[in-house]
Amino acid sequence: MTNQSPLAYIFYCSNSVDQAELERVYGNHEFRLIPLPCSGKIDILYLTKAFETGADGVAVVTCQHGECQYLEGNLRARKRAEAIDTLLEEIGVGRGRMVIIEKDEGGIPQIIRKVEDFRARLKALQQQAPSASMNISV
Repeated sequence: MTNQSPLAYIFYCSNSVDQAELERVYGNHEFRLIPLPCSGKIDILYLTKAFETGADGVAVVTCQHGECQYLEGNLRARKRAEAIDTLLEEIGVGRGRMVIIEKDEGGIPQIIRKVEDFRARLKALQQQAPSASMNISV
């Protein structure tokens, strides 16, 4: 069992999430915050690179369904995240290390709650397989 906190990357749509608020709450060594002009700009290579560089998990924060400034960005982000989750399962790491967090009427407090749930899930996964290596090469 390990006491080390899991490292998570949070990619987020800068049109729907206040960067200062996220940095106030998550601007520490456990999280790497990466703003995007739209969550649809997330690329499968960005997601795999996050795991390759040591992330235990990756969250993508999108705007609310139907409210994307670029029409379908949040839908593209969801499909790409699902592809990575499937890839992680196929290579034996398992599902659950990739999550989409959709902003809703709850705003930042709702996003924070979902990130905290994700952090707890990562800690549980880390305790189940503390020696599992997350080195993924593309």
